[in-house]
Amino acid sequence: MKISIFGLGYVGAVSLACLARDGHEVIGVDIDTNKLDLIRAGKTPVVEEGMVDLMKSVVANGRVTVTTDTLHAVMNSDISLVCVGTPSAANGSQDQGAVLRLAESMALAIREKSVPHVVVFRSTLVPGTVEDVLRPIIEAGSGKKDGEGFHLCFQPEFLREGSSIRDYDKPPFTVVGANHDYPIDRLKELFGHLPCNFLNTSVRSAEMMKYCCNNFHALKITFANETARLCEALGVNPFEVMELLCQDKQLNISPAYLKPGFAFGGSCLPKDLRATTYLAKKYDVEIPMLAGIMQSNRSHVDLAVQKILETGKRKIGFIGLSFKTGTDDLRESPLVSLAEQLLGKGMQLSIYDPEVHLSRLLGANKSFIERHVPHIGELLKPEIEQVVAESEVLVIGLSGKEVAEALVGLVREDQKVLDLVSLPASIKLKGDVEGLCW
Repeated sequence: MKISIFGLGYVGAVSLACLARDGHEVIGVDIDTNKLDLIRAGKTPVVEEGMVDLMKSVVANGRVTVTTDTLHAVMNSDISLVCVGTPSAANGSQDQGAVLRLAESMALAIREKSVPHVVVFRSTLVPGTVEDVLRPIIEAGSGKKDGEGFHLCFQPEFLREGSSIRDYDKPPFTVVGANHDYPIDRLKELFGHLPCNFLNTSVRSAEMMKYCCNNFHALKITFANETARLCEALGVNPFEVMELLCQDKQLNISPAYLKPGFAFGGSCLPKDLRATTYLAKKYDVEIPMLAGIMQSNRSHVDLAVQKILETGKRKIGFIGLSFKTGTDDLRESPLVSLAEQLLGKGMQLSIYDPEVHLSRLLGANKSFIERHVPHIGELLKPEIEQVVAESEVLVIGLSGKEVAEALVGLVREDQKVLDLVSLPASIKLKGDVEGLCW
């Protein structure tokens, strides 16, 4: 395939070399003539393991050319990979100057092409940039429509400096955000041979996923470092602790707990976080990330309160009250906190939870509910039908299949539904359903 690559930094230069190595004809494009001169001479513009020999080889075999001319690159390629920089501006926002200027010049080049051109943005871009910012620029400049005269898509890269060639050849996955099959098929021709899953999704999800990955990496590094600081103060070996933590592939290093939903609660997580932050204060150890988790969790409850108040309705029905489906444990349940705040604002509540029976509550569980919602007995209903019938807004906090299927025939079209557990896609309710964050 004939490929043009715009931006010859780490991502662009490594991609150029690897694609040429794999037999493609590649045109490298950059405004920095020093980079172009280095590549023409068979030298690498970036310091990267393996790049010296690889660049020398691919230039020698004639599959690599370079230019500053956007029109030439677009006219002589089937697909363009955009790898220009998007650094931080002074205020922390993304500086998109380079990619915006490139979009304008690419639009003029696409205007001259008689066949659809595929433009693949690999630069990290704020979600919505491709469809809301770049597409209008290219459509206006080219006089053509996305999906007809050209195709825009987003493919995040996962190349780490220092191991980028190895990462190129063995990525965790290939993700393509596109609105049409044609660019997906072209990218499968380029990257479908790699030993990983090839995943296609929406453009916006692909853009956001790149940020999510980097933020998660930063989160993990910070978690390990904050843990190490506390371990040092307590005389514990942090490497041994983190090695043990990583042995758990069922809950710790896994998809567990990574599904958006409601706040956490129960008898373990809140109290152990508080104990951890107390220990840190006692030993004068700064752990701002861990110390901020409880506040973030409370913010999630506050968001649910806000969404319910915005409906303007006063009769609120709860499907679920315990901190987790399948238990009667009400201790630090975020649903209890939510109910408590709504009652304080004068809302009328009715609650159904098949596992919660006041007569069976014992010990700390009973003590907790007596302190926080002492008149809960008046709110609990024995049947789900009764709660649904007398409510204007339903708050769904149970994820059981049986309960979800029962709601299908009960929810009315005039009811608002706040889904806190992400109901299965197969469950279609008549009411106006929205999640906490969607």
